[in-house]
Amino acid sequence: MRPGSLAWWAAKVRQTKRHVLARVSAPERAALTDWLTPAQLAVFDAMHVADQRHGLDVVAALRAGGMRDPEVLVAGLLHDAGKGDAGLIARVVYSLGTARMTWVERTVAWLPGMRPALERLRTHQETSARIAEAAGCAPRTVELIRWQDDPRDPDAGERLRLADEAS
Repeated sequence: MRPGSLAWWAAKVRQTKRHVLARVSAPERAALTDWLTPAQLAVFDAMHVADQRHGLDVVAALRAGGMRDPEVLVAGLLHDAGKGDAGLIARVVYSLGTARMTWVERTVAWLPGMRPALERLRTHQETSARIAEAAGCAPRTVELIRWQDDPRDPDAGERLRLADEAS
C-alpha cells in the first residue's frame, strides 16, 4: 500500500477508529496465560490497550494464515510494546510523517510531550525488541520484533509484517 494513496488513507482511518475503540476482553487476557511466560504477560499488561488489541489481532491474522510457531506468535503479540502511551495525536502525526507529510510534525512538534512521543514511535522497533529480550523472549522473537518493518527472515518476518499491516 503506497503511503498517501486512497487505500493508505482508508487504512489509517480504520486504524484510528480501532485505536479509540480498542478493548481486550477478560477471556482474551486470560487465554494468554496458556502460552506466555509471566514476564511476557507483564509486558503485554504494560502495553497501551490499543497496542494490546492490535497485537491480539496480529496473532489472529498469523494463526489464520497457518502460523503455529510460538516464537512468531509472541513477536506478533509484543511487537509494539515500545510505543508506550504515545497518544492518538502523536500516532496520527507519526503516520502522516511516514507518508512524507513531514510538515505536520514540524507544525505540532512544539506541543508539550510531542517530541518524546514521536521519538518513541520512531524507535519503537528497537525499544520493543529490548523489552522482549528483557522479558526472556527467544532470540528469534527479539529479532522478528527488531526487524518488523524490514524483515530479515524471509518467511516468518514477512508474514509478521503482512499481518501487522493487515491488522
